[in-house]
Amino acid sequence: MTITATMVKELRESTGAGMMDAKKALTETNGDMEAAVDWLRTKGLAKAAKKSGRTAAEGLVGVAVGEGRGVVVEINSETDFVAKNAEFQALVRDVARAALGANNIEGLKQADVGGKTAEIAVNEAIARIGENMTIRRMGAISGETVVSYVHNAASEGMGKIGVLVALSGNDTGFGRQVAMHIAAANPAALDEAALDPAMVAKERQVQFDIAKESGKPDAVIEKMLEGRMKKFMAESTLMGQAFVVNPDLTVAQAAAEAGVQVTGFVRLAVGEGIEKVQEDFAAEVAKMNAPQS
Repeated sequence: MTITATMVKELRESTGAGMMDAKKALTETNGDMEAAVDWLRTKGLAKAAKKSGRTAAEGLVGVAVGEGRGVVVEINSETDFVAKNAEFQALVRDVARAALGANNIEGLKQADVGGKTAEIAVNEAIARIGENMTIRRMGAISGETVVSYVHNAASEGMGKIGVLVALSGNDTGFGRQVAMHIAAANPAALDEAALDPAMVAKERQVQFDIAKESGKPDAVIEKMLEGRMKKFMAESTLMGQAFVVNPDLTVAQAAAEAGVQVTGFVRLAVGEGIEKVQEDFAAEVAKMNAPQS
């Protein structure tokens, strides 16, 4: 596979690795970007492996909370200009409220929004505004108390990141602090039991390869692996992370002090996991003005 300059640039930006190291990593992994990140980590060359999906699409995330239930919905648009449009924001608000009565994304598309389905409401907005839009994702959570938080709010109840937190107990102030923590720290799961086993196994293999590079005896490598996996578990889980409000405590410890239990969370960020094609604007203009044959 041909390794392009664009691929090398992308890997360098996501890991902080040098140009030649990034190129070698891509060559060794046949252009597989995620495998190249792991290769760099194994060699100790990745300064910051940013493996979460990049925010590449525009739009908004809307949240709504009812009795013991909260929902968060992502609606994408082509440009950020539309995300700032009052009509688009009203659509996001209405669809988020409708999601309180839906169980999944397909159910949401058929939910009532002003006497029509959400899907039709979006299609009509596309015709009026002249830009493609889509109801991409929804998340929902239930609990004794559900608290919502929106980061980079464009309007009330909507923004670039939406978080829901379910609690036992009614300390909404603490719940909001936890929601803000989740927006910033982006934990992979609530606790160790909720972590994806495949993700844990992959990290263990990467850390084993890193430790093996040290050339130390197997017994020492095992100790190194144990410590590194313990750190990974703490950094990846909400309960194990240092609480942003008081870094001397983990979130689990802070919840215990507040007398509540965090039972679940949902976090959605606009465009997460979508690759956006980077267009050369000058080339596009030149193409538009080129003589037609």
